[in-house]
Amino acid sequence: MAASAPVASTCNVMDMVKSFALQTDDFLRVFLSHVPDAPPILMESISYSLFGPGKRIRPALAMLSCRAVGGDAATALPAAGALELIHCFSLVHDDLPAMDNDDLRRGRPTNHKVYGDAVAILAGDAMNTLAFELLASHVPDPVLAMRLVKELGLATGAAGMIGGQILDTCYPAEKSKGANGSLTHLQRIHRMKTGALINAACRMGALSGGVSETDLHTVDALGRAVGLAFQIVDDVLDATSTAENLGKKAGKDAAIGKLTYPSLLGLDESRQHLAKQVQIAQDMAARLGPAAQPLAQLVVELAHRDH
Repeated sequence: MAASAPVASTCNVMDMVKSFALQTDDFLRVFLSHVPDAPPILMESISYSLFGPGKRIRPALAMLSCRAVGGDAATALPAAGALELIHCFSLVHDDLPAMDNDDLRRGRPTNHKVYGDAVAILAGDAMNTLAFELLASHVPDPVLAMRLVKELGLATGAAGMIGGQILDTCYPAEKSKGANGSLTHLQRIHRMKTGALINAACRMGALSGGVSETDLHTVDALGRAVGLAFQIVDDVLDATSTAENLGKKAGKDAAIGKLTYPSLLGLDESRQHLAKQVQIAQDMAARLGPAAQPLAQLVVELAHRDH
């Protein structure tokens, strides 16, 4: 059981998230400042996407998970920074013409619209490799560093985020060939494309905080629920919100026939599935003890976000 900590209000939780975002950005700026030989245009492109407007949810989940198991949130900063590098790499590549072909991200022109396709691709590649360099060089315990590298590699790779992106991107084409548009298939896409990295954020944060193997199983269940809930909200927002509110084009999923919770189940049932995942996450946080209360409150905030 994790150590006790004062129960925080929802307002305080969001203040914590903002503080963790600033700490993560400062940490990443210092880290990138030690890459002096990189071409300036490459670092400019990386910085454009990495330090643009964003919620820094994955770093917050890592640092709150570290705190939830009795650790000092600051010890999860290497994990938080690596996760944000991977997340931003995925966004830059997702926006490319060959992928989602988006012109807008976080309320600004996408990276390839500013720097061109070639620089955007290479900036994404660089952020991917920098994430693992960061973990290898900034986690003092080599055993922990190796485990964090493995966690991030699994979440990012062929059986994680990138594999999920393949399923998500190829699904409309496969649909016309009779592929099964089932809830099981949809959940597989979501757990890989979005959920794997969110789950990794919770696990990596907890590992940074010295979690026991018993509590790691609880954190894993929490992270899986949060990851699925997060993508259900994304699906619902794409179907109901506006580009101005989202900071990116809305209604794209329906336009290209993408398999989503609303397209498969409708909005009401999608929200019921969301509520179920939020409850699972809260139940798991309760098992960890009072120190996990801010993490549970963040889950509720994410479920009710409007962008």
